[in-house]
Amino acid sequence: MPDTTVLETFPTPANKPFVIEHIADEFTSLCPVTGHPDFGTVILRYCPSADGGCVELKSLKLYYQSFRAEGIFYEAVTNQIRDDLVAAMKPAWLQVVTDWKGRGGIRSVIRATHGDVPAEWVSVDR
Repeated sequence: MPDTTVLETFPTPANKPFVIEHIADEFTSLCPVTGHPDFGTVILRYCPSADGGCVELKSLKLYYQSFRAEGIFYEAVTNQIRDDLVAAMKPAWLQVVTDWKGRGGIRSVIRATHGDVPAEWVSVDR
C-alpha cells in the first residue's frame, strides 16, 4: 500500500481560486501480473479550497516513490492517487492524469477527477 503518512499540506495561500499543476516525469510502479516495472508521468492539477490545503512537494515525491514496490494496475494507481490526495487536501476540484510508457505497442493515459473540473482542464495534456 502507498504511504499516505508522508503527505503533508500547508494552508491555501490565497482567497481567490487558482490552479496548481505538478508534473512528475519519473513515476514507477510494478505490473501486478509480470512484476516488471511500469514507467509513467503523473500530472496533478487542482484548485485548493479555502478550508483545505496545498500538498507540500517533498511529501508528494515521497508518496509517489512509495508506489515503486507496489504491484498495481494503471487504473488503480490513478484512482488511489486521486483518493489519497483528495483526503489530504480537500480541494475544490482535482484531476490526476497518468501517462504510461508504451509496452507491446500500447500506451495508456488514465484520468481520474474529483469535483467539477473546469472544461478548459478536462482534456488538457502535457
